[in-house]
Amino acid sequence: MENMLVLCLLLLSVSVATSQSVIDSATFLRCIVRQGLNPPDQTSEVTYIPTNSSFTTVLRRRIPNLRFDKPTSPKPLAVVTVKNWSQIGTALACSRELSVQVRIRSGGHDFEGLSYTSTVPFFVIDMFNFRSIDVNLTEGTAWVDSGATIGELYYRIAEKTNVFGFPAGLTPTLGVGGHFSGGGYGTMMRKYGLSVDNVVGSGIIDSNGNIYTDRVSMGEDLFWAIRGGGAASFGIVLGYRIRLVPVPERVTVFTVGKTVGEGAFDLIMKWQSFAPSTDRNMFVKLSLTIVNGTKPGEKTVLASFIGMYLGGSSKTLNVMNRDFPELKLKRIDCTEMRWIDSVLFWAGYPIGTPTSVLLDTTVANKLFMKRKSDYVKQPISRTGLDLILKKLVQVEKVEMNWNPYGGRMGEITSSRTPFPHRAGNLFNIEYLIDWSEAGDAVEKDYLSRAREMHGFMTPYVSSNPREAYLNYRDLDIGSGGNSTTYEGGKVYGAKYFKDNFERLVNIKSIYDEINFWRNEQSIPVRK
Repeated sequence: MENMLVLCLLLLSVSVATSQSVIDSATFLRCIVRQGLNPPDQTSEVTYIPTNSSFTTVLRRRIPNLRFDKPTSPKPLAVVTVKNWSQIGTALACSRELSVQVRIRSGGHDFEGLSYTSTVPFFVIDMFNFRSIDVNLTEGTAWVDSGATIGELYYRIAEKTNVFGFPAGLTPTLGVGGHFSGGGYGTMMRKYGLSVDNVVGSGIIDSNGNIYTDRVSMGEDLFWAIRGGGAASFGIVLGYRIRLVPVPERVTVFTVGKTVGEGAFDLIMKWQSFAPSTDRNMFVKLSLTIVNGTKPGEKTVLASFIGMYLGGSSKTLNVMNRDFPELKLKRIDCTEMRWIDSVLFWAGYPIGTPTSVLLDTTVANKLFMKRKSDYVKQPISRTGLDLILKKLVQVEKVEMNWNPYGGRMGEITSSRTPFPHRAGNLFNIEYLIDWSEAGDAVEKDYLSRAREMHGFMTPYVSSNPREAYLNYRDLDIGSGGNSTTYEGGKVYGAKYFKDNFERLVNIKSIYDEINFWRNEQSIPVRK
């Protein structure tokens, strides 16, 4: 009897091992066929597996970060480029049946590649075909599908009006689904807040394929969670209904750059008090980069003050001369343009570039990238700033963007959306390190530099927790692997969401109690 039991257990283990080993791309495709894609004749043009000649092209078209586009990078069993809501339900049915994880990709700009990579068997639902945008000027709103880019959104708004816009990011190829669900900030946040502060509706599909087409059907808790809490922890967002915001017919942009030798130090000191407190129509970002000094082999810091005022150049100069006269901004530094043209300016296009470039969803000049983030609540002292600038020169490869808060950002309560970084923050820091050379040793060196600079900044930024911005995804601050626990999730969750993390966990535990939607930094369930 005992031998028979052992034999049964052995056969069972072999059966389990066999069933696990056959979860390959062909098995997944057979599941899609068996479940019945609607319409059936679209199976081959929607489901791409590695044996398909277009698989690599489809997979790579929205991978901007070369760190996750290597021959050794984990590849999905399939990329399902869904074309309608029912096809999403079919793909999710196969995920449940085969116990295969799903990753959701809108724009692919997750800086840690979590929308298209995993260390366990997975497939990608690519929202590329969900790119409808409907602008309703009568209501002052727009519906935008989650697979559209913010560049497409900006273009479609400007196609109908020059006096409305929307507060969102600077990179036109950002996907709406990911950008909005993490908060979404840009040059108008001091005037109008984040993207999610101007979202009035949404639609979502749960793990069982149930479709909720508005905030009433999904409930206010779930609607709250997907506006800054990372929607991929809760379902697949179909799109967002947004409230358009007024913009003047002309805005003014400018860039003034000064090295340390040209007086940048004192300007940076003044910027810390000026940028978060000035007229909320004004946004002046500070970019710190390393350039060649005046002596051979010398390196120094270039401080670039890149600004936009929602109004004409005369008013811009009035505000700057009143609040930041040390910069000595002149009319020749200022360029008036339409708001839609300022989008191109911030994206780095030459002035005069046709706005149709915003419809190009391809990512040009792909690089290896790493991002980190911080929040500053107290002005950095002169001693501290001196040490920071010297450290930047020493580390050399890291750039920093200091993005000012204040204005509307300080008026919205920290619990209104999952994004908690509101009043009390002077500015956000984005650490950027990009490189083009391939190789593990090269990557290790660049990542080490980013971490060194981030570590050096510890005394000057927020603490307990050291806050971070979800859309600057950073696995260094904590990772729950593929089976995130509550305790593991709290490590990074408190940094991204502060006190809002607990409410997110409660909502997750109700709407996704089996933790179907998970990744290395997803919201965990409470167990």
